[in-house]
Amino acid sequence: MAKLFLQQPEGDQLLTELAPTQPYLIGRSEDCSICIPVEAISSRHAQLTPVDEGWILEDLNSSNGTTVNGQTLGKAILASGCQIILGGQVVLLFIEEPAAEQASEPAAAEAQPAVKKGRRELKVQGASEEDLKLVKAMSLRSEKIRTEIAKVIIGQVDIIDQVMMVIIAGGHGLLVGMPGMAKTTLCATIAKVLDMEFKRVQFTPDLMPTDITGTEILEHDPVTDKKSFRFIKGPIFTNMLLADEINRTPPKTQASLLEAMQEKCVTVGNQTYKLDAPFFVLATQNPIEQEGTYPLPEAQQDRFMFNLWVDYPKEDEEETVVKATTVAKSEQPQKVITKDELLQLQAVVRKIPVSDHVIKYAVRLVRATRPQDEKSPDFIKKYVSNGAGPRAGQFLVMAAKARAVLEGRIHVSCGDVVKAAVPVLRHRIIANFAADSEGLSTTAIVERLLKAVEQPDDKDY
Repeated sequence: MAKLFLQQPEGDQLLTELAPTQPYLIGRSEDCSICIPVEAISSRHAQLTPVDEGWILEDLNSSNGTTVNGQTLGKAILASGCQIILGGQVVLLFIEEPAAEQASEPAAAEAQPAVKKGRRELKVQGASEEDLKLVKAMSLRSEKIRTEIAKVIIGQVDIIDQVMMVIIAGGHGLLVGMPGMAKTTLCATIAKVLDMEFKRVQFTPDLMPTDITGTEILEHDPVTDKKSFRFIKGPIFTNMLLADEINRTPPKTQASLLEAMQEKCVTVGNQTYKLDAPFFVLATQNPIEQEGTYPLPEAQQDRFMFNLWVDYPKEDEEETVVKATTVAKSEQPQKVITKDELLQLQAVVRKIPVSDHVIKYAVRLVRATRPQDEKSPDFIKKYVSNGAGPRAGQFLVMAAKARAVLEGRIHVSCGDVVKAAVPVLRHRIIANFAADSEGLSTTAIVERLLKAVEQPDDKDY
């Protein structure tokens, strides 16, 4: 008897027992044999058909594709324990119990210790059971985090999710948006919900590097009558640092963040001071101001994992914002996870394996941004002067893993890479004059690239 399970953080849910005499249509439509009402799934997504060799799964030209054990599927024969991902989001587990197992369940348990009562024990090398339990609970916790942040921030769901991805992956984010878009409030609220110390620095033209890192002062001891230098820590010694309007300060001060962002330490004089973990930099920029600003050089922008565009709210959201912020409000966001749990999640993200299929797709996307590459699309050669470097591929994979963890999964799909592509790539692509003259932004170029670059298939192996 074959069974199909839906994998969820709280456990595997039996969808159906597959009768070997009929095919099963899987999709979002109500007339499907197995109806899964998720937008990422096509109306008629895939079909399971019994044959002499077992069960064949065939993708029915779905919009977001089907993968089996990390490999993109056209048609394949399933083996017991296969993990099926529909539309990059819905995870199914196919279990086929031999006749002997149906007759004697204890004997089957001995023969296949990885399968127990239709469930597969998920393994991540180097991760403890406590780690996996924390990841499985993150789907519900992520929803709780959004609920707590929504007490202060109206809308901006995508931005909140992307900031969470940056934090879980241990990266840094650059928030670009018009004044009054609650960028500062968003960062402060997320820090409170995640139990992190938060500090904000307003970057101005007269700000010095020591105003951020700290400085040594000469101190006199009245008892010994001796003088000595003592280091006074700057605001960078925190968990989340908000560099507000980072393009308002000269390059010398902007560069003072680089060592802290990359090495997680600060050097003052001849002494190096380690920053407490976790440490994140979220910087904000105003996209319209040009006078009195110092645009970040491309090399410094490359240090930021995500470029997050904070757009205007929708009309109903803006009405809610005005209504909620013009009266007294006592409701405050509450802490959802502790600092130790956050560090544990960051460690698990590093341990999660990624299939060669996903890595090949991430690298293919990055290389396609380079006009010098012979395989890059024609529109890249026409509109781009410089493409993304290898760090973009690293960040794509780390962001994809972070997204999987936030959804309570320990598997990574190409769909996760697609979700991270725009914020990872748009500030690493330098558009040329032809793109500027046609009003083509780097965001539009990346979105077009996602449609042009195909996911790896059988011919690539």
